[in-house]
Amino acid sequence: MPVVVVFECEICGRRPDPATQLALESQLLDLRHGEYVDAEPGRWLTWHGRGIYGRQRYACGEHRGELKALLREHYGTLGWHPWAQGPHPWAGRRGTDRARRLVRSLRSTFGPPGF
Repeated sequence: MPVVVVFECEICGRRPDPATQLALESQLLDLRHGEYVDAEPGRWLTWHGRGIYGRQRYACGEHRGELKALLREHYGTLGWHPWAQGPHPWAGRRGTDRARRLVRSLRSTFGPPGF
């Protein structure tokens, strides 16, 4: 069954252009934690929260500053991650393959197959 992922700016609700949509989709499998990442060509900003920093959030090029201000207000006292300064280039997936290998190895030590 085909799936369409819908990205919206947290501030204004705008959706990305097709090229930026592809860039955002390529970041979905990234296992970053507490990091900002740029999505070009539309200058979108992705916040990879996870854990104590909440969910992933997105902002269009016009509202990058507002998203950072919002995140710094909510999570700024928890650590340095929300205070990171740009630019925030995306250099490909990080951690994904290593994390999958770790999960496979832990399954064999923690329980029956299908765990």
